[in-house]
Amino acid sequence: MKHIFHLLLAGLPFMTAAQEVPQTYLSEGLNHNLVLLEKKITLEKGLVSLKEARSLFLPSSWVEGQYTLAKGGRSIDIPVGDLVNPVYKTLNQLTGTTGFPVIGNVSEQLLPNNFYDLRIKTTMPLVNPDLKINREIKQQQMALQQNEIDIYRRELVKDIKIAYYNFLQSGNAIAIYQSALAVVSQNLKVNQSLLNNGRGLPAYVSRAESEVKQVESQLQHAKNAAENAKAYFNFLLNRPLTDSIAIAESTLSDIQAPPALLIVPVQNREELSSWKIAADINRMTERMNRSYRTPRINAFLDLASQGYKFKFDNKSIFYLAGIQLQVPIFYGKRNLYKIEQTQLEGKAIVLQKNQTRQQLELAVFVSRNNTVTAHNTLQASVKQQEAAQQYFKLIDKGFKEGINSFIEYLDARNQLTNAQLQTNINHYKVLIALSDYERQTSSYSFN
Repeated sequence: MKHIFHLLLAGLPFMTAAQEVPQTYLSEGLNHNLVLLEKKITLEKGLVSLKEARSLFLPSSWVEGQYTLAKGGRSIDIPVGDLVNPVYKTLNQLTGTTGFPVIGNVSEQLLPNNFYDLRIKTTMPLVNPDLKINREIKQQQMALQQNEIDIYRRELVKDIKIAYYNFLQSGNAIAIYQSALAVVSQNLKVNQSLLNNGRGLPAYVSRAESEVKQVESQLQHAKNAAENAKAYFNFLLNRPLTDSIAIAESTLSDIQAPPALLIVPVQNREELSSWKIAADINRMTERMNRSYRTPRINAFLDLASQGYKFKFDNKSIFYLAGIQLQVPIFYGKRNLYKIEQTQLEGKAIVLQKNQTRQQLELAVFVSRNNTVTAHNTLQASVKQQEAAQQYFKLIDKGFKEGINSFIEYLDARNQLTNAQLQTNINHYKVLIALSDYERQTSSYSFN
């Protein structure tokens, strides 16, 4: 019985768990998390889209050709014989010869037969405000996608930290239950020995056996929770679910002093930056809708060859160049309606931005208070654990001397185990609350 108290306290050193997640794990998560990798691909697609918008300012060239066969259809009658034959007849009479023959009228079909048309066409915009505004919108969309990545990175850091703390908490719970199991197992042996020597009671042995089974069940539950916590942590890092996790230790006293937490302004949060970018995109879209009044001017150039029976010579080759002008006259007020819609969307964005700011300010306020509450609760649970330790020490001594009953001993042991578990839980509640406060204030530095 003399070693029971020391066995029960053996689980306490493991509760000095890491206050900070190893930076290697955070870096690994930021580099390998699958959702983050997917968002980075979306950002790369946005970069390609921006390059595409820039390429619209350059000339566009392509080859265009056609070959036609035709027979029948409309035709045009050319009265060559009616026009020329009288003249030829007069000339034959004057010359006394038949050198000028009789020519018949001609009928040519309008559809070209055995005809080819091959062109190298080139166009280039000269005046088109839509292209410039579209490029600016693509640039802002790139910034918006980068903001979304930063928002997720901060959420990922918080999730990794919380998952790490949950894993450590479950590991501490295992250590506590293991020490408790050693205590109840030792107690069972003592009671069996007393019963064998005629100094104990069968009821005490039965109760001790029941305590062993109960602690074994709790220990198994804690082990399952630890495995699940490990799997989720590895999942966030995109690692095999069963990979081991390194544990960096620090003292419990490191987090016992309540931190000086402030209500940090939220104007630099990425969420508000996203709404600002959305407002900029909305204004650019309105500019694009208003630019419908501006004429569009394009230049074009065709280098071509046309001819029958695939003849290619100086007569078939030609070029065609010019300028196209498009001036809007009437579109049924559709452009005006688009402008009005864009203005209404801009008003909605302002309201949504203000709502987001209020939500973020509320989140910081609540997170700060939760962190202070978690600190106070931890301090109270530490005091309760110290009291439970002293109480168990007295009851243990009294039980060995026959002053206290076995029921009192079990009650004292349960109180100490529960106090250890509660301190363990509250210890990591503080760390989790600090992680949430760090997220709400965007105070984590990626540098």
